[in-house]
Amino acid sequence: MYREFGSHLKTIDGISGVLFNLWAPNAVTVSVVGEFNNWCGKSHYMCKDSKRGVWSLFIPNLTEGTIYKYMIAGKNQNIFLKSDPFAFFSEVRPNTASIVYNPFKPFEWEDSEWLEKRAQENNQEKAISIYEIHLGSWKRNYNRGSGPEDGNEFLNYRQIADKLVPYILETGFTHIEILPLTEHPLDASWGYQGVGYFSITSRYGTPEDFKYLVNQCHKSGIGVILDWVPGHFCKDDHGLYRFDGTPLFEYENKLLGENPVWGTANFDLTKPFVKNFLISSATFLFEHFHIDGIRADAVSNLLYLEYARDTVGLKNSLGGNTKLEAIDFLKTLNETIFKLYKNPLMIAEEATSWPMVTSPTYEGGLGFNFKWNMGWMNDMLRYMSLPPCEREKYHNLLTFSLMYAFSENFILSLSHDEVVHGKKSLLDKMSGDYIQKFDSLRMFYAFMIGHPGKKLLFMGGEIGQFIEWRYYEELEWKLLKYPQHDSLKTYVSHLNNFYKSQNCLWELDSSPEGFEWINHKNHSQKIISFLRKGKNPDDFILVVCNFTKNEYINHRIGVPRMVEYMEVLNSDTDIFGGGNHVNPEIIKPLNRELDGHPFSIPVNVAPLCTLFLKPIFNKKVTP
Repeated sequence: MYREFGSHLKTIDGISGVLFNLWAPNAVTVSVVGEFNNWCGKSHYMCKDSKRGVWSLFIPNLTEGTIYKYMIAGKNQNIFLKSDPFAFFSEVRPNTASIVYNPFKPFEWEDSEWLEKRAQENNQEKAISIYEIHLGSWKRNYNRGSGPEDGNEFLNYRQIADKLVPYILETGFTHIEILPLTEHPLDASWGYQGVGYFSITSRYGTPEDFKYLVNQCHKSGIGVILDWVPGHFCKDDHGLYRFDGTPLFEYENKLLGENPVWGTANFDLTKPFVKNFLISSATFLFEHFHIDGIRADAVSNLLYLEYARDTVGLKNSLGGNTKLEAIDFLKTLNETIFKLYKNPLMIAEEATSWPMVTSPTYEGGLGFNFKWNMGWMNDMLRYMSLPPCEREKYHNLLTFSLMYAFSENFILSLSHDEVVHGKKSLLDKMSGDYIQKFDSLRMFYAFMIGHPGKKLLFMGGEIGQFIEWRYYEELEWKLLKYPQHDSLKTYVSHLNNFYKSQNCLWELDSSPEGFEWINHKNHSQKIISFLRKGKNPDDFILVVCNFTKNEYINHRIGVPRMVEYMEVLNSDTDIFGGGNHVNPEIIKPLNRELDGHPFSIPVNVAPLCTLFLKPIFNKKVTP
């Protein structure tokens, strides 16, 4: 649709100019206004195709960079100015006009090797560790209050690329996931209340600048995922809300069209134009920016008629509480993306127990290939906030996730939503004193690496930010002057690289064959142990987690093979900020049955610690 609608540079009958096409079926008149006609609505009226509800006009001599809006008169004779739903570029907020821009101009992409590699990979059987990032507050030129809010507080996409790519390589993440970049008027919405679904936000530069960022990531082997909001949009006057004077993009029924949770409006997915508008937006991002995936935000809000709101008994045509049109939309979206692009990441933020989110549509699923594991996140953050002495009666929070871990293809997400609105930062959520908080966070991160599922960490988590995320300030990089914070960053880098090097930690993430409990019942000592397994029977790793302040010496753990074992990672290692209570020597097995296994090994387990042990089948195993 974006090739037809919006503003396009054209040459007609030998005359260069811009062709405008707009869907506004209920408008009485529409005109194109801008600086070129002093914003006069009587100068350039558009012509209407009544059958399609589409207005068109070719204006000679306009060029790229022209600023414009649509002046629309509704049936009640109200006149209002709207930005272009299909604009490819927009003014920097607080200005709201659209800008004529050619997104099809050549760009010197250098990522063919990356795209070819992506096409051959199986996303379920690869290491994926995602760094979630908000570009406006990762690093800035200056924080709010330290300079004018004129757009110069932000780094440009190119500046971000030149700083971010080396940082991601240093810290070992495989992908970045960027909070929404579709144009949005309010910084405080973090991009989740948009107006421009084809317009990469101008806060950080031009679309070509963003292509540079993606290109640099791909050249360095880093994948790029964009957050994308298909469910709702902001109600600002210049946006999609009541676009032609009527509920056009939103439902006419206010109970369906109004979203009281966020003060936004819900897309009406019963309308083919709206459905195709959103699918076109997704394909545009893949096609013209070479992104590797999208995370569909708030999928639960799409699926349910009365999600997170007061119930009034809304029912669909079958008598149920789901949005049938949303189910159809999500299936069509995923079918389209998987048909057009090789091995994309289609990720759902779905917070309920909706079945088969990550199953193919031909099997009756929604067609995504990953889903955020919100249950694991909620359980674990609650557990880690408890004092160790109170954890015994909440032991099920540690283990329950394995009851459903293989029902979907999960991503374990520690996202931006968990470090705002009084929830505290990840470090500050941890129980205990200053040092114990760091010990607990390192132990928790290692448990996350060992647990089945791909990984996601929001920026700041790798340096142990103490305050919550503030969208108007850059991260507290000054904390890296302090040993514990600097050591935590070193640890996260080491942990990511360790994770990527161990096939057994990701090769069978979505299969129960890749996981086996050793002991999940030791609630009194609050120690759990389990195996992660690869496709090769000899490729497995033993994970031991101690969620108490107690140190255990010669703690026996059952093992499946009568071979020597070596500790290959310990969260208590001194270079990571720990007390260095480690197992430096080869661990010899005992011919004594334990934990349902024929053999056992004695290990020393530091307080608030996770350790990884590998069998030695040859002398090449190294920590």
